Amino acid sequence: MPISRSRAALAVCLTACLALDCSDVMSDELDIARLEASPGLDGPVARGVEIAPDASRVTFLRGREDDRQQLDLWEFHIADGVERRLVDSQALLGAPEVLDEVEKARRERQRVFFTGIVEYAWAPDGRSLLFPLGGDLYHLPLGGEPRRLTDTEATETDARVSPGGRYVSFIRDRNLHLVDLASGDARALTDGATDTVSFGMAEFVAQEEMYRFTGYWWSPDDRRLAFTRVDEAGVSLVNRYEIGADGVTTVPQRYPFAGEANARVQLFLLDLATGEQREVAFDASGDDYLARVDFAPDGTLVFQRQSRDQRRLDLVFVDPVTLEQTVVLTERADTWINLHSDLHFTADAQRFLWTSERDGQRHLYVFSRDGQLLRQLTDGDGSVAETGRGGGGVRALDEANGLAWFLAGRETPIEQHLYRVPLDGSAGPERVTEAGGWHEATVARDGSFFVDRGQSPDRPPYTAIRDGEGGLLAWVLENALDDSHPYHPYLAGHRPAEFGTLPGADGTPLYWEMIRPVGFDPSGKHPAVVFVYGGPGGAQVRRDWTVDFRQVLAREGFVVFTVDNRGTGGRGTAFDAPIHHRLGFAELEDQVAGVDWLAQQPGVDGERIGIYGGSYGGTMTLLSLFRAPERFAAGVALAPVTDWRLYDTHYTERYLGDPAAGDAYEITSPMRYVDGLADPLLLVHGMADDNVFFDHSVKLMASLQGAGKTFELMTYPGKRHRITGEAERTHLYTMMLEFFRRHLAPAEEG
Repeated sequence: MPISRSRAALAVCLTACLALDCSDVMSDELDIARLEASPGLDGPVARGVEIAPDASRVTFLRGREDDRQQLDLWEFHIADGVERRLVDSQALLGAPEVLDEVEKARRERQRVFFTGIVEYAWAPDGRSLLFPLGGDLYHLPLGGEPRRLTDTEATETDARVSPGGRYVSFIRDRNLHLVDLASGDARALTDGATDTVSFGMAEFVAQEEMYRFTGYWWSPDDRRLAFTRVDEAGVSLVNRYEIGADGVTTVPQRYPFAGEANARVQLFLLDLATGEQREVAFDASGDDYLARVDFAPDGTLVFQRQSRDQRRLDLVFVDPVTLEQTVVLTERADTWINLHSDLHFTADAQRFLWTSERDGQRHLYVFSRDGQLLRQLTDGDGSVAETGRGGGGVRALDEANGLAWFLAGRETPIEQHLYRVPLDGSAGPERVTEAGGWHEATVARDGSFFVDRGQSPDRPPYTAIRDGEGGLLAWVLENALDDSHPYHPYLAGHRPAEFGTLPGADGTPLYWEMIRPVGFDPSGKHPAVVFVYGGPGGAQVRRDWTVDFRQVLAREGFVVFTVDNRGTGGRGTAFDAPIHHRLGFAELEDQVAGVDWLAQQPGVDGERIGIYGGSYGGTMTLLSLFRAPERFAAGVALAPVTDWRLYDTHYTERYLGDPAAGDAYEITSPMRYVDGLADPLLLVHGMADDNVFFDHSVKLMASLQGAGKTFELMTYPGKRHRITGEAERTHLYTMMLEFFRRHLAPAEEG
């Protein structure tokens, strides 16, 4: 489908506005309330994009016009080019959604902050879909009406259609259940769940840190189910206090603090025909992690076992009849192994794709079934992506055409593209998405087309169907910046992003992003605000569409700056290694190098530079104010980790090791350096945070008070790690803006 004239004209207009200072052009004022209101300023965004098994349509989730946080289920029918809403979540539910604490916690781990239909699955025959809503399950035949499969007080979670299409499996009351779709008969497959024992569910660290969100897996022939039994009795029980507007709720939570006991995880194999359950022993040491579980196409059970120090990862094949195990390959590292979801088998199960960082970058390899390396398909700079929360960079193994499709940033880490590479190694990777942006992709099984979810600094997120060469076949959601787009009234005042590199503390080139303010004068002195995350795997500088608080800051007269320090991932093991056992040191050195560079740029007032960030970014904000106070004039720290002993095993021990060995936990704690605070600090935390407990900020408050340091504080009753809610987020950003206005304003002459 050719580009429309109206879209082409808008593209020219936007390009001109981004190249020039268009602040004198008529434009509505973008305030924080509008930033957080519906419809979202990004325009219609497709989430959870899937291609139907028969490749007849593309399905996706989309926010409602009146509430961008509530998602409905949509389809784009390829033959007729028509977009249709399949399920109106509001009409079907008929009442506000009520979820139990288990599902709330599961969504928090998955970073799902939406309501309505937040996930769905295709039946293998492509004739129906399965989705949860309001705690129950619905089955939707194409062309029909949703059929309610469950109607209980309990919440059904982690539901899926079996590979053969006969069953729907799900978790209820911490047990694994099954529904026969033909008969409607339901039964429990396990019945031993207690307050500390669960079946088929991923434990806390598996969800939060390993990005394994399930605890059960189907064999390809519907004959067997592998599932976990998780016993948390040995994990520390803490009372987490959810402080809300209506009072305090005490929530007992099993939390594996660094250096302490993890949950005991066992793996079982269930034969559905006989009901026999047999344990698959995977953890001889008693301390290993069950990282991933799969079935090969021939029914072989496959699991990945990671050592507690995370320097070893074993890929293990299990005969489903004899339970005989074979360690097929082992990855080792001097620092840590990054988990991935890039295991893909050929149809005959005799070869598999695998990504590894064994040569310093995450590259794509082909192995034989017995673990012999056949060939390396990618090399050089540019790592295969690890998308989302453990989503994997490999998009498809296309045997028919002899290709592997994968996401990576081979030309630059600030862009992500879809590539294809021959499985026989006869040629190098070929990029098939348009340069200059950031792309996610879903590839059809036969490689005949893919769904491109792209965006760039001057183009909001779009969803397009493209042929195997990257040519446009159809728009699913074009999201053109025409006069109907929600951002159109604010377009003339849009502040463009600029990109570049600067030398880090050790000379390593670091990527930066800058947004200059309205009316920027290179001969003047503008205040600046640094947005920081800085943590492992948390690179923020990329060529994508960003309309958020940073855009408001720029429109308010601030230079907004971000630099990705060493340790933020995407650039190989050498780039990350300096943070091992020294969290916060190389990162801060690079942030200081970035700020020193920024202070020397024309038009920037080096005496008025603020900083803000959340989670690890909150920790980095504290370290910046405490250990480099001469560089910063003010900072906002949201939900910071202040004592790494209060964080979980898998994340913290990966980077800092055993708390009983050495002084890594002491020297990396921000509280060790509170005496260095000399500038205004605003501390922000949700009072029901179940990830970075509110205790972190409470301990920091006590340390600051003990040191005689004044600071500002804002807490959010009932809110977890991310402050959610339109009113609450408007309040948060309004307060932050006022804070920076007060503390980064020029000194009055007198």
